[in-house]
Amino acid sequence: MALIQEPWCHGGCIRGLNIPGYTLPRACILMRNETAWMLPGFSSMDLVAVLIKYKEEGAGWRLVVCSAYLPYDSEDPPLSKELEDLVRFCEKENLYLVVGCDSSAHHSEWGSTNCNSRGEALMEFLNTTNLEILNWGNAPTFCSGDTLEVIDITLGSLGLLDSIIGWEVWSEPSLSDHRHILFILQGSVPVRLIRNPRATNWGSFREDLKERLERGPRMDMKSEAGLGLAVHWVQQALVLTYEDNCPLKPIKVGRQILKWTTELESLRKEVRRLFNKC
Repeated sequence: MALIQEPWCHGGCIRGLNIPGYTLPRACILMRNETAWMLPGFSSMDLVAVLIKYKEEGAGWRLVVCSAYLPYDSEDPPLSKELEDLVRFCEKENLYLVVGCDSSAHHSEWGSTNCNSRGEALMEFLNTTNLEILNWGNAPTFCSGDTLEVIDITLGSLGLLDSIIGWEVWSEPSLSDHRHILFILQGSVPVRLIRNPRATNWGSFREDLKERLERGPRMDMKSEAGLGLAVHWVQQALVLTYEDNCPLKPIKVGRQILKWTTELESLRKEVRRLFNKC
């Protein structure tokens, strides 16, 4: 999963991600995991949030992941209303939250060389939440000319601190004035199960359907109620017979950041491969 702010845009569309047709948000999330659901009520041009279900040590958890851009030229305080609403919603619903954020703000708490009014305002808000700053060290995340600064921060719920490992600012070129930030969340995403019609045993399907229809009750086909009952019976017979002869199987997906393991080094390589592909 990649949490992206200010993606490369040209001609009104995001470029470089092989997803043509998406128009000019300043925050987006790129992912290959389909067990995530977008939260449209907490998404805007500068913020996008998704809900993910995963397991850790046999227990099921719900996690909200957010990519946020806080405009440096905004006349309002750095924290957007959408992000504040999302933080309060997660606290109320007892949901874990991870935020990748281009804060456009300076504060020594996340490694900046100084503090400015935007950073102080953002820090005041964070002190009222259960979010922790996950940045390690003071490696610059923004590099432009002679300017080296830490303005990109990663936030996580207090309960996630032991699960988030390997946070680092990647030193390899990103083709941007912002560097990539990599980290790993330990856990596993539930396996998705699907039915593949091509794998259906059609011979058995026909035999089972015939037997099921023959066991059906007698119905008055001349009345509207009887006709409706017959249609419902046939529909149910088709669905149940199909499910019996086309069992659910795990979907095969490629390796992805959300398919967590305990092998930290191999996961780092996979994360870097996905970023290079972007």
